[in-house]
Amino acid sequence: MLVNTISILLFALPGGSEWILIVLVVLLLFGGKKIPELMKGIGRGIREFNDAKSTVKSEIEEGMKEKTVTKQEVSE
Repeated sequence: MLVNTISILLFALPGGSEWILIVLVVLLLFGGKKIPELMKGIGRGIREFNDAKSTVKSEIEEGMKEKTVTKQEVSE
């Protein structure tokens, strides 16, 4: 079952010629001058997402530590 799922996913991904076509369409739609701005925006979005993800992770870990400390204080 897992092998079938993996093989279906591999066939669904674009191959070499499809990637070339995708790149050409993007070039035609956005032009050579807009692509660096587009990539900068994508990079900024990824950076903001990673910052938010790390903030949420640290808040969850901090909350878990506080919960552990309060349980220890109540036990004493």
